[in-house]
Order: sequence, then structure tokens, then C-alpha cells
Amino acid sequence: MLKRQVWRIGKAGSLDRLVLQSDQLAAPGAGEVRVAVTAVGLNFADVFACLGLYSATPAGPFVPGLEFAGIVEEVGVDVEGLPAGTKVIGLTRFGAYATHLNVSSALLRRLPDGWTPAQGAAYPVQAITAWYAIRDLGACQPGSAVLVHSAAGGVGLNALAILKAIGATVVATVGSEGKVPFLVTHAGLRADQIIVRDRRRFAAQLDAALRAIGADRFDLILDAVAGPYFAPAYQRLGPAGRLVIFGAADMMPSGVRPNWMRLASRYLLRPRVDPIQMISDNKSVMGFNLIWLWDRADRLGATYDQLAAVIQRPPHIGRRYRFADAPAAMRYLQGGGSVGKVVLDVRPDDERRAI
Repeated sequence: MLKRQVWRIGKAGSLDRLVLQSDQLAAPGAGEVRVAVTAVGLNFADVFACLGLYSATPAGPFVPGLEFAGIVEEVGVDVEGLPAGTKVIGLTRFGAYATHLNVSSALLRRLPDGWTPAQGAAYPVQAITAWYAIRDLGACQPGSAVLVHSAAGGVGLNALAILKAIGATVVATVGSEGKVPFLVTHAGLRADQIIVRDRRRFAAQLDAALRAIGADRFDLILDAVAGPYFAPAYQRLGPAGRLVIFGAADMMPSGVRPNWMRLASRYLLRPRVDPIQMISDNKSVMGFNLIWLWDRADRLGATYDQLAAVIQRPPHIGRRYRFADAPAAMRYLQGGGSVGKVVLDVRPDDERRAI
């Protein structure tokens, strides 16, 4: 048994319930690897899960976290190609907010050469999300006109890189004016391709952006926001167009616990589509939750290989926090002001200073 530290929440419903604890980790089982975690990537799903607003939230106490980077410490039986000392990135169905964890070897990949642990931890969830939305569900083709919501976030930046490689034309949305210069310099977009979302005039903003890219309709929409931005975008989806929704940031509470009255109001006003009308319009709406893919690890290898061909540079790290400051990191991410990825650095202070 190994003593480790974890951030555990006893019962979902409030970020204040997240507590740093010590527990014992058993030896890795068959097909598993023990990893000494060096960095953890944060996702909106972590916050939603702790608030009790995520459909896949475990019942009872749980350790949040879906992705990490680390070093293999011990290998269980029936594991090949990942000897002790190997630097890896990986996925886990919760449990990543830990100094050590046991994880199926099928969910691990070697840390790409030249990448830091923080960059590795920032990669798996959001890169695979973007790829699955664009290629598997969106069937995006060269020349497609694509709307990317929250383009300065982790999924958004990966999506922009993938769409550039495909040869699609992009309109990007962000939540604040301060993110526009970043997308211009980092992603190479023109200012007229970028929308700072305004719910009062979002339809007009979309029309202006479509004119700027020389299109009259969108072929694909990547939506992680929903709320009042769903309908205007859906109305501008062309025949055979696909709207892929994989999040609902508009439902994110601003406090450490949900305001149930406000959430109920937003839920009642949530976007709706008429499936009969969809037939006449020849449009599709597809929703997905990437966590289901953890049970289909056989598909991950091909996805990583395909991503490596189109994403050449490591993820952009917008903010790094010490492992001890995980609650502050989650509240920062919750606030919606982040650019790129928010990461927890799990290494001791002296090791972090040496790099």
C-alpha cells in the first residue's frame, strides 16, 4: 500500500466540500499501471461534477479529475511497453486530483517528446473532444464553414488547429473582448472572424461574421455554451448541417454552490428543437459526453495517431496552480476568464523551481 494525497468531495453540491486527504493506494491490478502524477488538467466537467450538475458524477464521495501527466512507478501483470520511469499522459473516469493513481494501461500514452508535464496534462480530454466532434460526428470537409464557440478555451484551440489542417473556414466566439487579440496572434484569425458574444445581438453578429468569411450558412457548429446562443446559430445552419453540442457553459453557476432557482429558470428556457421540422430543414443536432469513450479504449489509439498528424505544437497553458491550491484553480476556471488550459502542478516546490 502506498500513502498518497487526493482532493476528495464527500458529497457533490458545493465546491466548499472539496477536502485534501491522505489515503492508501493498493498495488496496480492486472492491466493497470501506478502513475506518480506530475500535473493535472482541469475541465469544466470537474466543476460541474463537484456541484452535482454532471450526469456522470459518481454517487457518494469521489476524487474529481479526468486527465493527467505523470511517471510510471509500478506495472501490474499483463502490461507491456510501459516500464517504470516512462513519462505518460492519461485519462481516468474521475480520480486525477491525486499524487498517485492506478489506471488502465489502455488509457495511457507516452508524453510527446519536448512537452512539459503541464502541456501533457492539458492535452487528452480536450483534443479528443475536438477531434470526435469535428471528424466523427461533424464529418467536416475542406471548405466547410464552421462556428466554434469558446474558441479561446482548451477544446476551442484544439478545434481551430484541427479545422485549419482540414481546410475549413472558421467563425470563433469568445466571452470577453480581452480574448480577441490572443486568437489573432495565437490562432491566426482575423478580427472579423471573431465574435465577442452578446446575447442581445448575437444573430446580427453571426450574420456579419458569415459575410466576413464569404459564407451564407454554417456547415458545422461546435457548441459548448448553449443557452440563448443556441437558436440563432441553429437558424444559420445550412441544409445537411450538423450542430454538435458537448457542453452548456451558460448553465455554469457563479458561486461555490448552485443557485437552484436560477438554474431552474435557465433549464426551463433551455434550447429546444422540433425533430419533425429537422426533417424538412435537413439539419442534425448531436450531443455527446466524452466520458463514455473511457469504456471504448480500443478506439483511443487511432484517435491519438490522427491527432498527432494535425496538432503539431503543445497546448497553450493559460494558468498553473499548485496542487494544494486546487479549489482556487477550479473557481478560476469556473469564472470563464481562462485562456487555454488551467493545470495543477503536482510536483514538489523544489522540483518545480528546477524546471
